[in-house]
Amino acid sequence: MIQDLHSHTYYSFCGKDSPEAIVEAAIAGGVELFGICDHNYGVGYGDRAPFRDSQIPNVYAPDALQGYYDRISQVKEKYADRIQILRGIEVATNRFTDNAGGKVILPDSADISFFDYCLIEHLDHESSVTDGDLFTYAKRCGCAAVGIAHTDLFAFLEARGEKPLDYLRKMAENNIFWELNVNYDSIHRYREHAYVKHFFESETQQQIVRESGVRLSVGFDGHRVEDYAPERIADCCKKLTDLGIKLAFED
Repeated sequence: MIQDLHSHTYYSFCGKDSPEAIVEAAIAGGVELFGICDHNYGVGYGDRAPFRDSQIPNVYAPDALQGYYDRISQVKEKYADRIQILRGIEVATNRFTDNAGGKVILPDSADISFFDYCLIEHLDHESSVTDGDLFTYAKRCGCAAVGIAHTDLFAFLEARGEKPLDYLRKMAENNIFWELNVNYDSIHRYREHAYVKHFFESETQQQIVRESGVRLSVGFDGHRVEDYAPERIADCCKKLTDLGIKLAFED
């Protein structure tokens, strides 16, 4: 399976393209399972045109989450005979604000449980509202599947004094997957994630993942169609399959 579970549209403040444009790029790149997961603070803070301004408004619009889900559902149906689409959302957990004082974290009152999955970011940040407790926050999100976005998971566990095999087994039991982020684009200044390279060099990490039963996902974290490199997605998916590691949502 060639999957990309991390992509952004103009619903994210840092995204540019329409949902249809990024789906067309994924289809052209041979992607079979495609997850659209815009940032909660892009989706949830009201209806706006792309790049209307660079600041996050202070007023949260909870109905925007359902509106976004409905919009992606329409795209999912439109392309159903060409690609499988999942409706996701990327959840910021860092306690920072933008220059206007607008908060980016998901409000306690916001319901995202109806999404196919969510990606939790900033898990390893000291200022994360999770306080490093992935499992409690995953339950708060309430989605059928939860992923950890662009995080050096083994370094995170080492810093917390956790036993990797036990922790990953618990992730598997709770349907929480770990993302290997293979972005290489202008938004991220063409910087690759070192933890991904290290994982493919570490037979120990690979064995722990296999033994634990935890699923891995692959994501390009795309923000511009012109930067999209589906060959990086395909290469990573193939490597995982060859290693006997199951992908998220794979039968």
